[in-house]
Amino acid sequence: MSTSARNTERAGRRDRWWLAGVCGAFGALSLAVVHPGLPLGWDELVYASRFAPYGPETPFSAPRTRGVPLLIAPVAAVGHSVPLLRCYLTVAAALSLYLGFLPWLRAVARRGVVPLAAALYSSVWFALFYAGAAMPNHYVAMGLTAALGCCVPAPGAAPPYGTGARPGASVASAAAPGPGPGCGPVRDRARTWAAVAAALAAATLIRPNDTVWPVGVLLGAALWTRLDPGRRKPGPGGSRLGRPPRSGAPVSTSAPVPAPGVALAATAGVLLGLLPWAVEARLRFGSVLERVRAAGDIQGGMHLQLSLDTVLRHAAALDGPLLCRPCEGVTVGWASAAWWLLIPPLVALGVTTARKEGRTALAVLPAAAAAAVAVPYLFFMDYAAPRFLLPTYALLAPVAALGVCGALRRARAARKLRLLVPLAATVALLHLGFQLHQLDLHSGIQAAARQDWQRMERVLRAHGVRPPCVLDGNSATIPVAHTAGCRPAAQGHRYAQGHPPAEGRPQALVLRGAPLPAWAARADWRLHPVPHTYNPGWRVAVPPPTVLGAPRRPSGGRLPDAQSSDPVTAGEDAAHGRARTR
Repeated sequence: MSTSARNTERAGRRDRWWLAGVCGAFGALSLAVVHPGLPLGWDELVYASRFAPYGPETPFSAPRTRGVPLLIAPVAAVGHSVPLLRCYLTVAAALSLYLGFLPWLRAVARRGVVPLAAALYSSVWFALFYAGAAMPNHYVAMGLTAALGCCVPAPGAAPPYGTGARPGASVASAAAPGPGPGCGPVRDRARTWAAVAAALAAATLIRPNDTVWPVGVLLGAALWTRLDPGRRKPGPGGSRLGRPPRSGAPVSTSAPVPAPGVALAATAGVLLGLLPWAVEARLRFGSVLERVRAAGDIQGGMHLQLSLDTVLRHAAALDGPLLCRPCEGVTVGWASAAWWLLIPPLVALGVTTARKEGRTALAVLPAAAAAAVAVPYLFFMDYAAPRFLLPTYALLAPVAALGVCGALRRARAARKLRLLVPLAATVALLHLGFQLHQLDLHSGIQAAARQDWQRMERVLRAHGVRPPCVLDGNSATIPVAHTAGCRPAAQGHRYAQGHPPAEGRPQALVLRGAPLPAWAARADWRLHPVPHTYNPGWRVAVPPPTVLGAPRRPSGGRLPDAQSSDPVTAGEDAAHGRARTR
């Protein structure tokens, strides 16, 4: 092996170790700041309650898929320990971070770019917060990132990060040891197609609506390559743009993965991931179309909104709440959103660097896929959550990291590295420090806010509401019902809006900022405030004691001490985490 090849292999090995270190730090920081005993959130309860140890089972609505329950099954099916579940999920999140960015090592073939990309993505507070959460967004982000990384052809002038690399070598083989002497390009392409299909199948199984649009971009790029074969042929000096790359850029001599193969692999992966969802739609809802309609009704539908208001909602959500719905009157915390302003210039630098190397697709393809994920959230939905855009950030991370490294190389050539490095390090430390502060703030807020469900349970028990029971209300009915061992009413929100129940009446109502329904007032139901909640305004309505079969509490009686031991704290909406004060 030549000295150049040995150096390239050694650099690739170092980058893999750096990437592993970034992923380990991601998991360690998440566990250190977000306590593993953090109670399960609303969505997490829905997923975990598929398993008996986390019962009672809560309604599984049309928009939800079986991917997250499958992810947590190894732990959730055998025990009910929340800390164990969170530790398991944190390890899974760190491993998926490694696998998601691993194909980019061979796709980029630039030292330091991929570990930096993983660090950029994993440094934002909501990525760290959701590392130990039973939520889909991070895993969809990693599936899409891995698939796109497999589809970007690697430069083949030298063995890229491993021995045995040849023209036509696939970036998917970065995830495995270098192929042996008897392996050919066909086997590498098969590995690529298998990796693309597996990554997209996993992402689609977990959250299909986030997968369809970037896969459309991928299929469009494959079709464009197929219709314009000249773009698949290297130009002078190995550039596929028909022009030689700039001096010092890696020369690409490998042919890209054939467009039909990529298209078939991507389509097969999406269809495989959609199969369980489609079967469930047929069995539970009658048809796929009916399930889509039911999901649209629950989520409020999607309508084109050509306004910056939705973008500002997402910018405001960077400082909480975890779900901004409704999202009227929120203000943007520019200290929290400042890093958003760095994304466009860094991505532009990444595209410029890729063009100078004659590898425009390296930056344009993931950037276009990222835009395809973001557009529905930014311009078609009237609510926001920081986690919604995690796939967008993950896809943009390699492009931004390529831009950072390109800027450093240009600074070195201009002999301005001594000025740029301290500036970049200062910005990075400030960013990380602020993100960790936000992580600590919001994890504390969530820990306190979710305790309100236990407080409401104690009030319900004190007034004779015990399983089996049915709860309804206008806020947080599902998590409160689950905590109390009750079943949420099938017609959610109807009772609190004054409609008479269609099939019987619930044993209690959970209300916040809503009056007692007329039918309940006529039946002599009584409202009882929930004392010492993290958020004010919670009340529980129960029928007369004779209806519940419980003895009447003495007038003016106090609740047990355990129900009032927590101090009142200003802060957050219990269901979604909206800070009342900054």
